[in-house]
Amino acid sequence: MQGTVQILMSTYNGERFLHEQLSSIYSQEGVDIMLTVRDDGSTDATRRILEEESAAGRLQWYTGANKGPAWSFWDLVLNAPDTEFYAFADQDDVWDSNKLKAALEYIGDKGNEPALYFCQTRLVDSQLREIPNVTISPLLTYGEALMYQFVGGCTMVFNHALRKLLKRYTPTYIRMHDVWIYDVALAVGAHVSFDRRPHMSYRQHGDNAVGQMKSLKFVWSNRYKRLRKNEHIRSRLAKELLTGYGDIMSKYNRELTELVAGYRNSSGKWVKLFLSPRLKCASSSVTITGRMAILTRMF
Repeated sequence: MQGTVQILMSTYNGERFLHEQLSSIYSQEGVDIMLTVRDDGSTDATRRILEEESAAGRLQWYTGANKGPAWSFWDLVLNAPDTEFYAFADQDDVWDSNKLKAALEYIGDKGNEPALYFCQTRLVDSQLREIPNVTISPLLTYGEALMYQFVGGCTMVFNHALRKLLKRYTPTYIRMHDVWIYDVALAVGAHVSFDRRPHMSYRQHGDNAVGQMKSLKFVWSNRYKRLRKNEHIRSRLAKELLTGYGDIMSKYNRELTELVAGYRNSSGKWVKLFLSPRLKCASSSVTITGRMAILTRMF
């Protein structure tokens, strides 16, 4: 399938790897591309690079105050020009030449039905040398999405029908744009597909805004900090999903969302959520961790 893909990139002090990533984007085969970049308040040479690329007619860009990656990408979702398909791009990765073509083959022609694609990543170091990977095998269920935040926005491609739904509601709370979009897609019954083949090199380096090769100490330290802050990530997101999309969810999904959103205020919902067979992940350890979070009312 051929189509036009609007690529959405957020940059921030990305001069080190930006040229290499842009080259890989320009080299996409079998699809027409448009590239829109939002600079999130860079202070290095990133803006100069973007201006040069814009003058050459290869991209369009705009800038604004620093919002962080989640809200900078969300700004692009809301404000980028309309087209058939959309893809997120980080500033420091390198794409295979068939990345977008493979995504469109998975999505196919869904017409007015929302559709989302994402794929496995290939982890590399700063010099693009392959390093041990983190392999995912998602169940692609809404229950799993409410338990586990694993989707990589840098691999996402979605169609105009899903973008139209996304634009109808801006949440007041999200941790990352990709998790929110994945949750919305499954909540409203979109076609969601996962490609087990990697089509990009996900560069891991010291300046990653989000990375996969953090140490166990770092991961568990972050989890502990969130617990101490009593952030209740999943129940807060569930409340946002109900506010924005409760009216178009299936009864089945709405009931589960209401359980997650309200379990801390009702002992009956708390027990029902803890015992729910729908809260199952591909990883048994993640399932256990999620249920412990429910048990301790930290979900």
